[in-house]
Amino acid sequence: MIDYSDTTVLVTGAASGIGAALAAQLDARGARVICADRNEARLAETVGSLGDDARAITCDLSDPEAAAGLVEQSFAISGRLDLICSNAGFGFGRSVMDEDMNNSSAVTRLFEVNVFAGLKIAQAYCRVLSQNGQHGRLMVTASENSLSLPSAVKRSKMAFYGATKHALLIAMEWMRIDPKFADVDLHVLMPGAVYTPLISGGLPDPAAAPAELGLIMPEQCADTALRGMDHGLFYIPTHGHFIDDMQPRQQEIQEAMTVLDIP
Repeated sequence: MIDYSDTTVLVTGAASGIGAALAAQLDARGARVICADRNEARLAETVGSLGDDARAITCDLSDPEAAAGLVEQSFAISGRLDLICSNAGFGFGRSVMDEDMNNSSAVTRLFEVNVFAGLKIAQAYCRVLSQNGQHGRLMVTASENSLSLPSAVKRSKMAFYGATKHALLIAMEWMRIDPKFADVDLHVLMPGAVYTPLISGGLPDPAAAPAELGLIMPEQCADTALRGMDHGLFYIPTHGHFIDDMQPRQQEIQEAMTVLDIP
């Protein structure tokens, strides 16, 4: 089990959902938690529920310049940054055919927050660690949508969201084998359905969620995330149905190889 006493950690997207739950559990395990989010009021609520050492940084990661500054500001607070939970993200349901790809601020912002901010955080973090001769840990929040087209959400028109989460996963897999990231232990949290604002807006009562969704609460997701890091896992899944959801793609590729006579 990782000892978080006397450590400093940064959690983005900490105003609600998984981020707030991660902040609470890291605080309970002894970390000095820096919480970042663009929602200043909700962020203050999160920080107010934590220990005296918790700090808040209001930050909008849709700003292309925000990520690097956030890492540098967080490191400056105590001269160390032992863990970053790059958790900020959002999504929306929309058909690809309904989007003007030449003029879509919504899609641009989605990719900036869900993909590029995480990668910019990783770059800045790696530089800071190298400059100060320190070793760190980075966990990004991807999704079950990184792995498949989940059967429970096939009617949700989440093509753009899924694309961002696919991109984040594969980028992390490449970073994992890149010697320039040798100073950073990398983890990818892949939540299934978690009761966050992404879901709660359309589902006011979590008890009414369809069984196939497998809905869990943010606290359970955060507990799985921390246990995954304790075990040194790169992939940190949260739901058992992921394996079944991944099978159709593999089966279709195998069938294609047979049809094409590829040995």
